[in-house]
Amino acid sequence: MQVDPTPPPSTAPLLPLSPRSFSSTTACLRPLVFTSLLTTTCISISAALAFAFLFFTSATSSATPPPHPHSRPLKKLHHPTVILISSDGFRFGYHLKSPNLPTLRRLISNGTSASAGLVPVFPSLTFPNHYSIVTGLYPPYHGIINNYFYDPITNEKFTMTSHEPKWWLGHPLWETVVSNGLKAATYFWPGSEVVKGQWNCPVNFCAHYNESVPFDDRVDTVLGYFDLPIDEIPSFITLYFEDPDHQGHQVGPDDPRITRAVENIDRVLGRLVKGLEKRGVFDDVSLVLVGDHGMVGTCDKKIVALADLSPWVEIPANWVHSLTPLLAIKPPEGVDPAGVVAKMNEGLSSGKVENGEFLKVYLKEDLPKRLHYAASDRIPPIIGLLEEGFTIEMKRSSAKECAGAHGYDNSFLSMRTIFIAHGPQFERGRLIPSFENVQIYNLVTSILNIKGASNNGSASFPESVLLPPAPAAM
Repeated sequence: MQVDPTPPPSTAPLLPLSPRSFSSTTACLRPLVFTSLLTTTCISISAALAFAFLFFTSATSSATPPPHPHSRPLKKLHHPTVILISSDGFRFGYHLKSPNLPTLRRLISNGTSASAGLVPVFPSLTFPNHYSIVTGLYPPYHGIINNYFYDPITNEKFTMTSHEPKWWLGHPLWETVVSNGLKAATYFWPGSEVVKGQWNCPVNFCAHYNESVPFDDRVDTVLGYFDLPIDEIPSFITLYFEDPDHQGHQVGPDDPRITRAVENIDRVLGRLVKGLEKRGVFDDVSLVLVGDHGMVGTCDKKIVALADLSPWVEIPANWVHSLTPLLAIKPPEGVDPAGVVAKMNEGLSSGKVENGEFLKVYLKEDLPKRLHYAASDRIPPIIGLLEEGFTIEMKRSSAKECAGAHGYDNSFLSMRTIFIAHGPQFERGRLIPSFENVQIYNLVTSILNIKGASNNGSASFPESVLLPPAPAAM
């Protein structure tokens, strides 16, 4: 079969939306048969995407070096160093929409990448996923169960500017690194400003979040760490970019503005790579590029209105802790959550609620186990799961708009993001299967050869991804 080497146009849809709905005779959101079909579809799509990407880039990039059987020795640095980079909202497939991504092509062809993307944790939102990446924990265990939520005991509200340690559980990588006697630096990352354990957010090594800082300035600050005396260079550094999430929310995933944003991310990454090369450390540094989630288009006609359920049950606004796409409801004392769930699902499945078949409501303990979203008092008792691309409103409005959203079931292909890694312990030109981002914590601690904290990742995962060390010279 011949593969067209031309990348899809910038306005082409990335991956089709799933045609299924919740109106099948099965009771759960994602039955086993569909999971198998999804897995098969994902493998087929990812294989085709990966092959097409490598095919169309081969003409513009140098030949991939032959695989190296062992990790490559450091040339200049005295210790392994990881730069963990997040490009927020970088949906898997964005890197296939433009031929003008020389840095990404280089990192993929000379590094290791996930062939069908990186799987976020549920909910596929910014703060839960960024903190899962650096702790290796699912949200109920690290505490950041949403971008905004309430403490059920104190009724205090967590927001994205809450830096009190009581909210942030687990041991993030910067805390782990310094507790092992190494140096760490953070240039923006959710949780990095929290003073906890041996991490005190040191001056000049812990940037306080300011979205107005130009991307080039962020890169230049990180490069400046490599101008320090060699033993003062941090072993672990984070670097965060808001794009293309910003554009995705405005226009959805299939707009040319997404392509331009991704091309700018590539340019900024190129600035980082060139700066590391100028300092003679590019081959020594492990670059780990990830996103936190994907993006899907949303339109006004794909709305479920809670007011439409009023013949069955009234849902007051003050019951709703989170509306869309993750519906989270906490009824007051004296109102049985199970009864509310039963009445909501009765209405949604009646055929009388517009788009009702695209929302399924659960008691949190009855959610599919694969979501790992029950074991925290911070999670409200009632959770609603939407089909991708649909939104929830309290009542229908006349507003008409199409944009983008995330936060949906993490098994949707549209919620996947990227994993691209380059460095002395990563095999060149290697594609690996998709995996959940809770595995990254152990991957980084293995690269740095330090002891990590207990987490939800697999202890054997790094061995499946990293090159083995070279045998000692005889």
